[in-house]
Amino acid sequence: MLKRRPQLLWLLVPYVLFVGALPLVNRVRPVLLGLPFLFVWLLGATLLTPLAVWLARRGGPQVNAVVATSIFGLFMLGTVALGLLAVRGRGGGSGGLAEWSVGGRSLGAVFIWVLMAGEGYTSFSYLGAAGWGYNYGSPVLYVVAYMSCGYAVGYVVGPMLWAYARKHGLVGITDMVAHRYDRPWLGALVAFLATVFLLPYIQLQITGMGVVVSTISYGAISLNWAYFLAFAVTTGFVVVSGLRGSAWVSVLKDVLVIATLGFLAIYVPQHYFGGYEEFLGRLVEEKSEWLTLPGHGGGGFGELWFATTTLLNSLTVVIFPTTVAGYLGARNADALRRNAMWLPAYNVLLFVPMLLGMAALFVVPGLVGAESNLALFELVVDSLPAWAVGIVGVAAALSSIVPMAVFMLVIGTMWGRSVLSLVPALRERQKGAAQIVVVAAGAIALLLTYIAPNTLVRLSLISYEGMAQLLPMLLLGLVWRRLTFAGALAGLAVGVTIVCVLVFTGHDPVWGMNAGIVALAANLAVALAVTYARPADRDPRPDGEVLAEDPLPAADPSREAHPV
Repeated sequence: MLKRRPQLLWLLVPYVLFVGALPLVNRVRPVLLGLPFLFVWLLGATLLTPLAVWLARRGGPQVNAVVATSIFGLFMLGTVALGLLAVRGRGGGSGGLAEWSVGGRSLGAVFIWVLMAGEGYTSFSYLGAAGWGYNYGSPVLYVVAYMSCGYAVGYVVGPMLWAYARKHGLVGITDMVAHRYDRPWLGALVAFLATVFLLPYIQLQITGMGVVVSTISYGAISLNWAYFLAFAVTTGFVVVSGLRGSAWVSVLKDVLVIATLGFLAIYVPQHYFGGYEEFLGRLVEEKSEWLTLPGHGGGGFGELWFATTTLLNSLTVVIFPTTVAGYLGARNADALRRNAMWLPAYNVLLFVPMLLGMAALFVVPGLVGAESNLALFELVVDSLPAWAVGIVGVAAALSSIVPMAVFMLVIGTMWGRSVLSLVPALRERQKGAAQIVVVAAGAIALLLTYIAPNTLVRLSLISYEGMAQLLPMLLLGLVWRRLTFAGALAGLAVGVTIVCVLVFTGHDPVWGMNAGIVALAANLAVALAVTYARPADRDPRPDGEVLAEDPLPAADPSREAHPV
């Protein structure tokens, strides 16, 4: 019967949820919505049972969709199980804000590596990189360039921020800014701005995972439902497991990403072209415009744009709230230094979707607009069996879940720590407040996905260009005592205003350059001008209390942690 009706396998889902997962979920904590976790899990399983029976009923010729989505569903259950395992032995997820948001500052080099690699390898890598390879070609390599340069900068900045946060008991960039300028409300302002620029990145991941789920289900799951599934899985996952759970799932994600992209790098050229020599030969002969800057069709992505985008993003990535969350989760500063050496090697994988996107030019020509983001998956769905499509889809989905979880987590942390904590009644319940914000941030991003969809790369560029405007206030402020509060705030206001005007009026690139670096130059100029025009801030604290230093291995303060 199962050979003729494989969709009946969906009827096993209630048994997996109610019986198979019982050893993992039979616990009081974490308490969600006031209910013990066992009750919440069984409630969710009850609600999912009608869906499983409905999928079994669909049947018919949708065998490929059943196989692929079954594999996807099993892996999603495994993802939730990993999140639960990650918090076992640590109060069942009932620890404080530091345990939830930065993993108790106890993650070793391997977990930090997979976590930070997971943040860099997102749904953009499967979809946007292939889409840019399809549309433009070589300009997409700006991702490889800025991430490699950013890891080099992170060799110094990562340990410096880690030591500063450890010394003063801080859990994010909003904490750092508030402490540096001794103004708690400034942390709230930065939290608001950072949230505005991070929400598009969450939307990017929801969009990416939604496209993946809809595609690997062969259209059986609509995009709208796929978007909601992305939101539901990730929100539930991050509320329960925090940063530590994200690190555990990153291990699974990295294994699947390396395996699937390694396989596709060999399979696609061989299957469609007879080998790499034939594929690259056709590419050079017929699509040479894609192989040099500014790429196919011009588009303003020339050498100046590539250089300025690499410079801007390499500096921004080291203060990106999700990157800093990875820094602060480390057990010691040397783990971050080792990761700065190892992480660039992971960027080699980014060449694969770009090349496969260009391979799709010959196999599925004519993709336009957002359809180009499906260039890689068009090749996968067209040529691979359903079980393989499901596994590739899982790797791509986890490449959305891991970074989306960290984005949502840092938004919750920023608001719980720097905004809601300003309300006396919430000061002692920062973690609970942060978890509520996680749900709210995910819901807003989901709503934006429905009412304001956009292409994947554009969303990520808005995030980086906006976040770049925090560079003078944060990094310069932590190494230069003379920078005044008024100067930092004035520069930030000018930079954010210029970014918004240029991006939303369509003037990005501007004069051939990344609009964010133009805004950053104005930001820095204003910050310096106001600083030198006004008297220095009268802050009685010593330099060691205000400024950050790169801790040398011999002077590593890892044993001087302040509990949060």
